[in-house]
Amino acid sequence: MSAAETQAANPAADGGTVLAFLNEVAGGRKLLAAIRERVEAGAGHVVLAAPQNVPSAGQIVDAEEIREAALSRVEVTQKVLHDFGIESSAVVLDPDPLLAIDDAVRAFDPAEVLISCLPDSRYGWMRKDLIAWARDHFTVPVEHVPVRIEDDAVRWDVTHTLVVATQTVNAPDLVRRLVQRNSEHARRYTFICPRSGDAPREEVCDRLASTLAAVYRQEIDATGQPMSPEPVAAVENAIEHYRVDDILISTFAGRSSKWLEDGLIEEVREFSNVEVEHFESGGGSVESESEPATVGAGAGGGS
Repeated sequence: MSAAETQAANPAADGGTVLAFLNEVAGGRKLLAAIRERVEAGAGHVVLAAPQNVPSAGQIVDAEEIREAALSRVEVTQKVLHDFGIESSAVVLDPDPLLAIDDAVRAFDPAEVLISCLPDSRYGWMRKDLIAWARDHFTVPVEHVPVRIEDDAVRWDVTHTLVVATQTVNAPDLVRRLVQRNSEHARRYTFICPRSGDAPREEVCDRLASTLAAVYRQEIDATGQPMSPEPVAAVENAIEHYRVDDILISTFAGRSSKWLEDGLIEEVREFSNVEVEHFESGGGSVESESEPATVGAGAGGGS
């Protein structure tokens, strides 16, 4: 490929900046692949930006909580990129996606903009407007990197599993269970990490990022929301935003769990109308195992 062809295919190839705009979710495997391709072609800088999206359900109304949710979103993506050898900058911006992406382009002067967002759902028309507006408004190339492939709605060969886990989200036995499920039938995983005990935000981001990196290395599609509202509202938000075919809720094995005490599993089974698996995890971290994602039998629920 000539230098001109390389520049046309990868606008940031001469050391320019790639701006990845994360609307509502942490970027998935497709975004990782797109960023890796551009870095390998010569991009000099990667910037991750996210608007402070307000959840559609739940009781998060505090501005600082909304800001921390957006910060968690970019930090998880940042940590996943780091696991693959890519350094990046991260910033959270205005709650309005149009204002946020405009501010990001003005601030970082990117050579290319990647917009990572959910497929059509309740707010699908807004996302379509965002992408069309960005392509009309900016002089640099804008690429839409959907979190889900566009024909997911009719692809019944892929099962969409919602994983609800916080303190156990990076447990090796949970990761093995997810890999095993995928080996039995192709799956896409969406992770949400509701409040659980006093787990700090930064720690939850690290846990989720390590798990996303582990499943990406197994060529499994996944995305997630690092911090969510209370468990029931978090699941309601996820069902409203994503296609959900079944749900896996993880808690620690042999330990008391507020989620279980509050009847989370029974309540989710009642309002979700999908199969709900309770996986009991032994805990630990995928980072402490040399081969965390090898297929093996899981133990069966944990927070």
